[in-house]
Amino acid sequence: MSAPVLDLSGVHHAYPDGHHALRGVDLHVHAGERVALLGPNGAGKTTLVLHLNGILVPEAGSVRVSGLPVDGEHMLEVRRRVGVVFQDPDDQLFMPTVRQDVAFGPRNLGLRGDALDARVHAALEAVDMGDHADRAPHHLSFGQRRRVAVATVLAMEPEILVLDEPSSNLDPASRRELAEIVDALDVTVLMVTHDLPYALQLCERSVVLAAGQVVADGATAQVLGDDALMTRHRLELPYGFDPSSVPARTRRAG
Repeated sequence: MSAPVLDLSGVHHAYPDGHHALRGVDLHVHAGERVALLGPNGAGKTTLVLHLNGILVPEAGSVRVSGLPVDGEHMLEVRRRVGVVFQDPDDQLFMPTVRQDVAFGPRNLGLRGDALDARVHAALEAVDMGDHADRAPHHLSFGQRRRVAVATVLAMEPEILVLDEPSSNLDPASRRELAEIVDALDVTVLMVTHDLPYALQLCERSVVLAAGQVVADGATAQVLGDDALMTRHRLELPYGFDPSSVPARTRRAG
């Protein structure tokens, strides 16, 4: 197998109040993988994500993206390669129109003219929002805004797409539509979620984080089917949902 595109080794992080959010995390994600990051509130999931593009830096250990250390010298390239879609799309949408929001990142990279237009068009088509390019983001539904937020990241042509609670606050139809969009993308995915059926649907592998440590790493169906593990780490499936009834997702070629 090729070298991982995400490589965290022995990552520790403590906040100024002394809370140790990460305690020696090792995580390796290879090109083409779809990995769900699971765990109860306070497990350290968000802290881990913020290390992937340098918003936070580890006190000990290392973080590398496609072989590049996440440090000041490589920060711009790392942030191009790792696209993070936050839970609230309004954290990422701030321009007068959808088109301008999606163009913002590549324009800052120096893209102009037809090349910029083509990049924006491709990103919007990938999330089925091409017909909404000239609308104001705040006039869109929540599900549409989330798709536009994904497009703003795709316009940067990232190698890794990080999704923070992508299904939260979506109605069932919007949830399904987003899953279909993510499933069709040719990109490595790390998905932070409490939505365990969504993890099973979209990710062949799941990593469970608890108290800042990786406590499980395996096939999603096997992780969700481990009753003792699930109970120990406050992970609960919806009433009546049986993970063994869903066909196992297989790894994409990397």
